[in-house]
Amino acid sequence: MMKKVAILDDYQNVALDMADWTVLASECEVHAFRDHLTDVDAIAERLQAFEIVTCMRERTPFGRDLLERLPNLRLLVTAGMRNAAIDVEAATQRGILVCGTSGGPLGPPAELAWGLILALIRHIPREDAAVREGQWGTTLGMSLEGKVFGTLGLGQLGTRVAKVGAAFGMSIIAWSQNLTAARASQVGATLVSKDDLFAQSDILSINVQLSDRTRGLVGAREFGLMKPTAYVINTARGPIVDEAALVQALRSGTIAGAGLDVFDEEPLPADHPLKSLDNTLLVPHIGYVTEDQYRVRYSQTVEDVAAYLQGKPIRILNPEVYDRTLDSA
Repeated sequence: MMKKVAILDDYQNVALDMADWTVLASECEVHAFRDHLTDVDAIAERLQAFEIVTCMRERTPFGRDLLERLPNLRLLVTAGMRNAAIDVEAATQRGILVCGTSGGPLGPPAELAWGLILALIRHIPREDAAVREGQWGTTLGMSLEGKVFGTLGLGQLGTRVAKVGAAFGMSIIAWSQNLTAARASQVGATLVSKDDLFAQSDILSINVQLSDRTRGLVGAREFGLMKPTAYVINTARGPIVDEAALVQALRSGTIAGAGLDVFDEEPLPADHPLKSLDNTLLVPHIGYVTEDQYRVRYSQTVEDVAAYLQGKPIRILNPEVYDRTLDSA
């Protein structure tokens, strides 16, 4: 019997073109779904017959409640080697193998961060719209040279973003819970306190991973420390920022604006207050959405499925399931 494979949330309708899925054709029926479902009942109904499900990052959460309603699911493949939206413990308890892929090129999220920064401070979307409407020159932009670039987090992404700021002639400051002065100095940054990071930054870029200790790390208190001319950029994860506090800070002019690629709920609801603000730039979690990234992620997804079919799974995120299978063999 042919095994059914689901490709979820293929927003751009490109998944089948990004890899050679034909290598699975002799054993699998592959179904790509472009639409995004949020209702657990609807997701469970759609996936009832599927033994293999592949997902792109955190677009569709796989919590315990959903996993318990998918009796035929045996392999769940996620793009990337980490997915906070998958309850790996619940999958393990149910004997569902979870596998991942490598991330592809490291540059795209940092490139997007700077796209948001430049578009915001030079009012590019607004000026583009004005030109199309027959106007000519409606805003004053902010220059970067001599300004302060702050990064919350100085890992791979934070380092890449910060180096571009330095190239623009900005002073670089940084803070995170484990950051040391020596590590900051290695990339040309100065370690400051958390409060000073928010108080001094003209551009504040959020570059930490979402975890229990970073969830809600940026809230009303932090926004209150910032300059009214400062901008916040979040290309990390939505829940790191208290979204209600961000909306209030933008409405009140506590900060000048925000460029956001990530949100508490994705896709962003139609009536979300961020959409009504004229000092926001909003994009749909596209930091990693490039052709180069997709070709790596989808090609390795196919490799994961093929390896599973051969009984030799790779890039396993919950090896306990595979070990249990070997023990019972």
